[in-house]
Amino acid sequence: MRRCTLVALLSITTLTTSGCVTIQTADSDIATLKAMHENVLEFHRQGKLEAWLAQEADVVVSANRGQVSFSSADERRARREPYLSSTTFDVYRDLREPVVKVSDDGTLGWVIAEVEMKGSSLSESGERVAFEAVWAWIELYEKQGGAWKAVGNVSNRRP
Repeated sequence: MRRCTLVALLSITTLTTSGCVTIQTADSDIATLKAMHENVLEFHRQGKLEAWLAQEADVVVSANRGQVSFSSADERRARREPYLSSTTFDVYRDLREPVVKVSDDGTLGWVIAEVEMKGSSLSESGERVAFEAVWAWIELYEKQGGAWKAVGNVSNRRP
């Protein structure tokens, strides 16, 4: 009788503990993805290109302007460098709390954001041109080697 009680207690403890670990891991992953999104905003404001690239996978898939494309870190660097060096952001912030989700198995996650941006950029003639826009996007994340990496993005600009 004593052995049956011990086995039952161990089984309940194991089930409870594994359930708690899953909840704690999901909460931790959600916090990590939210922080990574906040990093993206900060990297824009501060022009931190290499830090932005460091939290992304080697190849990232994007969907925007009616096209799906795959880009390497070098291609993203070449595209973002002139953009960040010629743009000054006065505002680059979430308009609402981002929606953050993680898959049940803890390997995939996503963030849906609505971001307001205001600032200025250099035109081809060298003049500063003011801009104001709201963008919405989905950031796609995958756990690779135990760490989250941005693997995709789907974005659109509010008309």
